[in-house]
Amino acid sequence: MATKERKVGTVSRGIRCPIFREGDDLATLVTQSVLEAAESEGFELRDRDVVSLTESIVARVQGNYASIDDIAEDVKNKLGGDTVGVIFPILSRNRFAICLRGIAKGVKKIVLMLSYPSDEVGNELVSLDKIDAAGVNPYSDVLSLEKYRELFGENKHEFTGVDYVAYYGDLIREMGAEVEIVFANQPKAILNYTDCIINCDIHTRARTKRILKDAGAKIVCGLDDIMNAPVNGSGYNEKYGLLGSNKSTEDKIKLFPRECRPLVLDIQKKLFEATGKHIEVMVYGDGAFKDPQGKIWELADPVVSPAYTDGLIGTPNELKLKYLADNDFKDLSGEALREAISKSIREKGTESLVGNMASQGTTPRQLTDLIGSLCDLTSGSGDKGTPVVLVQGYFDNYTN
Repeated sequence: MATKERKVGTVSRGIRCPIFREGDDLATLVTQSVLEAAESEGFELRDRDVVSLTESIVARVQGNYASIDDIAEDVKNKLGGDTVGVIFPILSRNRFAICLRGIAKGVKKIVLMLSYPSDEVGNELVSLDKIDAAGVNPYSDVLSLEKYRELFGENKHEFTGVDYVAYYGDLIREMGAEVEIVFANQPKAILNYTDCIINCDIHTRARTKRILKDAGAKIVCGLDDIMNAPVNGSGYNEKYGLLGSNKSTEDKIKLFPRECRPLVLDIQKKLFEATGKHIEVMVYGDGAFKDPQGKIWELADPVVSPAYTDGLIGTPNELKLKYLADNDFKDLSGEALREAISKSIREKGTESLVGNMASQGTTPRQLTDLIGSLCDLTSGSGDKGTPVVLVQGYFDNYTN
């Protein structure tokens, strides 16, 4: 008897879960939630399904929190507590403002150097049209706060309505520190003001550190070097420090989760014991995609996925069906076309398709970045109550 053909490809389901608290047995609770959802909705788990859980529930269960006082103490110990350059932060009340409060509490003065016309992830300080009209070269020109206001006035964020230049300046003063604000895109520009620097960029941080150290900076710390060890019993992240942190309360942050590879392996093991299926598991944070309206790149976390099982290593190895249909098999139709394409897919094997025209236009991104982005969109960032996502059929192709 012929196997019944599946008519559905990839399916992404948000899984409702309990509210997780510090110390919970996350592996058991996630496994139970997935199994209960399958029973409730009448679907079966299959080999190579993917169970993904948000980094926030992992950090919460770990109790991975720190206060602004913890941040202040770490900053003072590492940078001396006098005048510190804080360069290239992203413009975010949730992501950076509370970190800035802690930094400001640990120093006498901050020279805040903002990149322009936008921050690293696309939050705009001033439009490119205004930059062009002013005859400013953002690659080379250093602007004082006075010059910025003279040229561009007040610029409120399109989505939040916040003037981040004023907001960050006021916040620093409220914490008892002096502040000077400048605008520049060359890291070395900060050395005209101070040689003790915290570079707050995320994905370009290694290059920024190298440039500053080569130019003679005395102390250079990235956000990944702050809170990379406990302070007075606080949470920490040995690899990413403050990177990937989020506001928890007015004076406390939730850090990116610590080592969680054992967690994903434990969930994989528990799911196999319950179902006999080999299911992949990953932890995900921000997706890696860009909003075409606001020009904001979503990825404010240092990575999309801090931990995943081995079956999620690598990139897709796919053929473009429309290329095959329009070129190699343009004279075929119906069942003959279907069989010819299916044969090509079956015969592609596991060798790399890089450079093969039939794979042109497929996405050469890490599997965890692609699946993590799908999961981030599925779970949302609000009140859906689905911090676990089950993705089925992702590794299927036209022949399955």
